[in-house]
Amino acid sequence: MRGSVTEPAPTRGGRHLRRAAGAVASAALLLPLLGAAPPPGETASSAGLLQRAFASAATEYHVPQSVLLAVSYLQSRWDTHDGAPSVTGGYGPMHLTDARTALATTTEHFADGTEDARGDSARPALHPSVKVPANSALPARLKTLVRAAGLTGIPAAELRTDPAANVAGGAALLAAAQQSLHQPLSADPAEWYGAVARFSGADDTATAAAYANDVFDVLHTGEERTTDEGQVVALAAQPDLKADTAQLKLTGLRTVAADDTECPTTVSCEWIPAPYEEFGDNDYGNHDVGDRPVSQSIKYIIIHDTEGAWDGTINLIQDPTYVSWNYTVRSTDGLIAQHVKAKDVAWHAGNWYINAKSIGIEHEGFLASPDAWYTEAMYRSSARLVKYLTAKYGIPLDRQHILGHDNVPGPTTSTIPGMHTDPGPYWDWRHYFELLEHPFKRTAGKKGGLVTILPDYATNQPTYTGCVTKGQPCAVHGSSEVRLYSDHDESSALIKDIGLGTTPTADVNDISSRASTGQQYAVADTWGDWTAIWYLGQKAWFKNPAKAPTAVTAAGLVVTPKAGLTSVPVYGRAYPEAAAYPSGVPAQAVSALPYTIPAGQEYVVGDEVPGEYYYAVTFDTASHLVVAGKDLYYEIQYGHRVAFVRAADVTVTPASRWVRR
Repeated sequence: MRGSVTEPAPTRGGRHLRRAAGAVASAALLLPLLGAAPPPGETASSAGLLQRAFASAATEYHVPQSVLLAVSYLQSRWDTHDGAPSVTGGYGPMHLTDARTALATTTEHFADGTEDARGDSARPALHPSVKVPANSALPARLKTLVRAAGLTGIPAAELRTDPAANVAGGAALLAAAQQSLHQPLSADPAEWYGAVARFSGADDTATAAAYANDVFDVLHTGEERTTDEGQVVALAAQPDLKADTAQLKLTGLRTVAADDTECPTTVSCEWIPAPYEEFGDNDYGNHDVGDRPVSQSIKYIIIHDTEGAWDGTINLIQDPTYVSWNYTVRSTDGLIAQHVKAKDVAWHAGNWYINAKSIGIEHEGFLASPDAWYTEAMYRSSARLVKYLTAKYGIPLDRQHILGHDNVPGPTTSTIPGMHTDPGPYWDWRHYFELLEHPFKRTAGKKGGLVTILPDYATNQPTYTGCVTKGQPCAVHGSSEVRLYSDHDESSALIKDIGLGTTPTADVNDISSRASTGQQYAVADTWGDWTAIWYLGQKAWFKNPAKAPTAVTAAGLVVTPKAGLTSVPVYGRAYPEAAAYPSGVPAQAVSALPYTIPAGQEYVVGDEVPGEYYYAVTFDTASHLVVAGKDLYYEIQYGHRVAFVRAADVTVTPASRWVRR
């Protein structure tokens, strides 16, 4: 962990308690005393192996089991990820970091799609500024597994692959952190605030405090879940627990000024500015100066993943010749770096209309490596930021306005194949919206005409390919997405996206036949355990059994072609009509995508928006102008991505009621 304090070994020397019967039995007896309740239906003596591992490690290293459980929950939600490292080289339920080993098999790169400085075409897979550092140069927060091996005597390989050993290593690190602050190895969780802050690996008080506060939030509320290995782990709530926050002063961590960052006070946030610089032949980067929301509203938050590690990402954002985004969230501790002010337009979405109307948030991670996980600390920090931004700018908390990069439409036909696919099928939208305090739920009776996609993340495990090797199955993993078929039969063809022009596959980056958690669609048909929705101009089927539903009914508004029209065009941007452009500003083409809405089909309305275009093509901001037209558009959920239709082409009505056959 980072910092100047040398942490001594725990009092008992760090002997690793393996799964010996005696150790397990004694640990199980301590469950009620250490703050964890056995899972429902299980006695203390029959609790799961991982639960017992936490009890054993807590006993061995004199760490309250509730603290150990809460820290692990924030690090990994108690998942083991089959021994695979996170994007920062973290292993196991305690996310012990061993970046040297992880970097031997994973290079830092950007490979989530293509995009240039304006967000429209190819970008390099590996930027020259992204370097793989020598292990000696890595910060201490990226080498905690090595330290845990020294404290416990457990081989590093075992700490990486054995969950019980990993938990013991985490307990040893917590005990060492507590002793480094000259605090007793107390049985009272309230007296471990400073050690938890130290465990975060942060080198500043704001980040460490935000992390410790999150851990104590978990202690207050309690948690229970089934892990990726099928282990039920539980932590009893302690709502009256009051942390000794004064211990933060003992850590000796530096204080970082937040400057004028636009972040909530509940997160750690620092200002790492993206450069607004002129270079070359009248070229500039890497964003545009604006005055939002005065000149135009901010409608969207775009959730990205970095497809690279923190240090390389921070190097990229400071390159004036590269693209930009507004914020980056770090995986290990949820630290947020702001790069572009909300008033300005970052180049992040691959669609200039969306850029001009959105704020982009990058999250350290890899979409094609489901076990290079997004930590609970990152989810919570990101959710706090999004709640702050949506409240400040009046952005609705729904999946028509909180978009993944994979939900952003191609602005023109030629750009569709190159649009990005992050954060991918493993981003837990259900959990994210629970943290946003706006969970998805049923909003209509059984006859509701819409559905909200809402599978159980852990048990919903579609087969994906290409995470490691093209065409080869990815590791079995929970997913936010359901797969769409041309008929109510899993052997039928997958739904085809004509804009991509390729045969649909199960590849992890192929979004042509998928619907994602929180997205809403009009019901087109039902058949037994199957539901059909209108999707990309077709009837698309997904499995939705009554006993294990993957969607819930909803009510809302839909668009359908006006009477007399056989179909209406679909657009990737809501640009104004040609007459709206003043002299000196070139009119932008209102070009339709290769999609239509045929008569009789319905698509869910996300918003009504005016035609707008932000003219900003020079470094000198004097010529920048927002062009607003008279044409109105409706944002709709068309396929996996959103799209736009002209209001003049469609009729808006409440969704038709549907009766399950």
